[in-house]
Amino acid sequence: MNKLRAILIEIDPTRGSTVEQLLNVADCEVVARYSDVAELLAQSARPAAEFVAIAADVLDSAILNDMVAIQSAAPSPLVMFAPDQQAHTIQRAVQVGVSAYVVDGVNPARMRSILEAAIARFRQFKALAEELHKTRCQLTERKVIERAKGIVMSQRGLAEDEAYKLMRKTAMDRNKRMVEIADSIIAASDLLGSGQGSTPQAIPVGAA
Repeated sequence: MNKLRAILIEIDPTRGSTVEQLLNVADCEVVARYSDVAELLAQSARPAAEFVAIAADVLDSAILNDMVAIQSAAPSPLVMFAPDQQAHTIQRAVQVGVSAYVVDGVNPARMRSILEAAIARFRQFKALAEELHKTRCQLTERKVIERAKGIVMSQRGLAEDEAYKLMRKTAMDRNKRMVEIADSIIAASDLLGSGQGSTPQAIPVGAA
């Protein structure tokens, strides 16, 4: 079993020592410890670790905001150790990016599986978020290309497939992506404006 590396934030020092004992049982090494999130965020480089453990006595708005700050600076699996077992508290923690919420009385023998599940859950969520971002970018680029293609069709009097081929050839000749060529076409069209006597030669397609 590989040793897991953890960053420990001891918002509650007393609870912090208990959490470290649990982590030791789960074969985890605490590679760095901080008294609060601000101390962690002040570091120019975060120590390499599989997850961040937070030991707190309460889960208030300030701590929730700290969790958001951690995920904004460098997303990581967050494991919260706190006494509050209320469902709405746990739900709030999950909403700000906590991958696992561990309450008092947890069986130390289960700690390793809890941590591994938290890490796996974080990685799955991150992969889904990246895929969603990629899909949105592709849809945005497709809309830009379609708009530019319409401009080329109108300005050059070309059929749809001919306009697309001309844009693709221009992108290849200039060693650029299609969306970059599309952006330049739209920018030129917007600059010229409709009804300003623009000519086909004014649209930057097909010229070196």
